[in-house]
Amino acid sequence: MLSIVGLGPGAASGRTLEAQRALEEAQVIGGYTPYVEPLRAELPDREFFSTGMRGETERCRRALQLSREGKAVALCCSGDAQVYGMASLVLELATGQDDVRIIPGVTAALSAAALLGAPLSGDFAVISLSDLLTPWEKIERRLHGAGAGDFPVALYNPASRTRTDRLSRACGILLSYRSPETPCGIVRCIAREGQRQEILPLEALAVRQLDMLTTVVIGSSETVEKDGRLLTPRGYRL
Repeated sequence: MLSIVGLGPGAASGRTLEAQRALEEAQVIGGYTPYVEPLRAELPDREFFSTGMRGETERCRRALQLSREGKAVALCCSGDAQVYGMASLVLELATGQDDVRIIPGVTAALSAAALLGAPLSGDFAVISLSDLLTPWEKIERRLHGAGAGDFPVALYNPASRTRTDRLSRACGILLSYRSPETPCGIVRCIAREGQRQEILPLEALAVRQLDMLTTVVIGSSETVEKDGRLLTPRGYRL
């Protein structure tokens, strides 16, 4: 059996019970190297394999092959197994004879939002600013759609060493739909050492330099800051 396991955003305390059980039942554990390495000390008697950035296809093929050999395999993803995880690629590569199960985890958007307050309390959009797999033109269309729909937006991968302008461009698009004072939040290193969060207006976010370890939440026209937290009301009569 091959289990695609969402590990949650960081610390082991953020895993679901089902995810923890899948790790404990696995004979082989694989994934992206930074996600796998912390598990070695926790489960020292397991077999491990990993690949680096852009080794996703190799990683998934390896997991499927080990599963076909009769081993119980856990292929690990940060956050959720589907949301920017390996579940879709595994299913693309799998055949009807493969025994694959997908185990969800808490994705970074939800973890970041909880630390910031309750900005994603209704409909919201999740958009990655990485254009490695998605053309930037399509990302821009999605940002316009989220802006026109007045969705709170969670942004993944806001910047990297080679993509330093994506966040400012994304904020520029959303500024055409909402106020410069729109409350936003950033969370870095969710559930890991060095975790920190900050609330700031959209116009200030547009000029911030962030990194791949940061998740961004941009409020809608209804989002407010209350007692140091972000809040998007659901519309209850009070």
